[in-house]
Amino acid sequence: MGRYLNPGNEGFAETVSSEIYIDKTDMINYTNRVLESESKYVCVSRPRRFGKSIAAKMLVAYYSKGCDSKDLFKNLSISKQPSFAKYMNQYDVIRLDIQWMYSVSENKVPLIEFIQDEVIHELKESYPKYIKDKEHSLAIALSDIFHAMKRKFIIIIDEWDCVFREEKKNEQLQETYISLLRSLFKGVLAEETIALAYMTGILPIKKYGTQSALNNFNEYTMVDPSIMAPYMGFTEDEVKGLCQRYSMDYEEARRWYDGYKLRKAGHIYSPKSVVEAMYRQDYGSYWTSTETYESLKGYITGNFDGLKDAVIKLLAGQSCPLEAGTFQNDMTSMENKDDVLTLLVHLGYLAYDAETETVSIPNEEVRREFKRAVTQTKWTEVIRALNTSNELLQATLSMDTDVVSRILDEVHTDNTSILEYNDENALSCVISIAYYSAREYYTIIRELPSGKGFADLVFIPKKQFAEKPALVVELKWDKSAESAIKQMKEKKYFESLEEYQNNMLLVGINYDKKTKEHVCKIEEYLKK
Repeated sequence: MGRYLNPGNEGFAETVSSEIYIDKTDMINYTNRVLESESKYVCVSRPRRFGKSIAAKMLVAYYSKGCDSKDLFKNLSISKQPSFAKYMNQYDVIRLDIQWMYSVSENKVPLIEFIQDEVIHELKESYPKYIKDKEHSLAIALSDIFHAMKRKFIIIIDEWDCVFREEKKNEQLQETYISLLRSLFKGVLAEETIALAYMTGILPIKKYGTQSALNNFNEYTMVDPSIMAPYMGFTEDEVKGLCQRYSMDYEEARRWYDGYKLRKAGHIYSPKSVVEAMYRQDYGSYWTSTETYESLKGYITGNFDGLKDAVIKLLAGQSCPLEAGTFQNDMTSMENKDDVLTLLVHLGYLAYDAETETVSIPNEEVRREFKRAVTQTKWTEVIRALNTSNELLQATLSMDTDVVSRILDEVHTDNTSILEYNDENALSCVISIAYYSAREYYTIIRELPSGKGFADLVFIPKKQFAEKPALVVELKWDKSAESAIKQMKEKKYFESLEEYQNNMLLVGINYDKKTKEHVCKIEEYLKK
């Protein structure tokens, strides 16, 4: 049992014995299906805190000849599969944690040589007859062993993209690293030598032009997770089970950590955040400061047409269209706003809806990270709107229409240079930004079906703020605030909010294009 060659199962045993462990071992059923086939090259990318390393440890524990994992897996889901016993602990496994190897190598330039020499050293100890004394090519060393003993290898690489994240501008190192991966996984010799290659990281495999550097890999990402979707994070049922077990409010868990809706899995939650919330018995932001947060701050202020507009719409709770195909799968080759938004999907800061091909801020935890990042920019007009949003909410609740109108005028004036203010949709975006702090107390729904139509904005109080009134907001363009109130009454927009009908405010807002002023009218609605 070595550090790299045929490691033990201690890492996964520790995971399984944790107070909270969600069984994802059914993923092994997929890797068993592709084992020693043309589909044996697998790369799964997902954000930090989404269980990448746990999946790698699980595969090591299952396949490695360096341990006996029968008892470890006997009560887990994979044990019910027909292929369970056939492949367990039957392979020479090489495990590489590139992040760790990067951190311990003394000089980052010869990192690739360090990786190869470290693994070859252990191979020589196990197979001294078949590796030349001065061999420095890992690919050739593996090929020599295979041709002598017909023994295939499983290679599991965790944090495969570390080089592209840590050495963003070191193209020489990146190209050398990709050459190493090509030597291991592409070509006739690799096809003979490798039984399974499993890589995990944050970024998909780097593109050169329009082609992947390793186009023989099947990739599963936050944009296109396919059959790997259930293993990308905690599912809705899994989170419900944890909330019941720990007596935590599921609706709050959903507000804080839901939002990543993946085809073939439905809603997916951030595992690390959910576990922290259960342990601490408190919902909050457990997003730790990493290089990904520094990327968020840097990229949202990038000089790309439409990017600032998109970020403001996202902050306002809206979604934005995304063309993800041009992204080069690194952190430097940004050509347009879509590249930046696609990167933020892979980093976990945005959720991608494959059906509508749009992105949005997924949940409360990430929304707070966006706000924190924006407040460290030079977007003074946006920051001012965010800072005055609490004053606007209080003025609305106290039915002070003059203050409401004044603040909306100020927010509009500040942001006209960013948002094209020419229709009710743009008006809705600015209103949503202006009421940003209301998300602390309310669930805000756009275009809520109610009565005989759709209410523009509905503010529903969260459970812990049930004493606050519900707000139904109707927006008008070059008409009148009175007509907005009248429309809400005639179309009975309040019908779907029956439990609030004695604690509800109707808010009509009109923008006059000629005077460039907002007029607000607020009425208390009481069920007759």
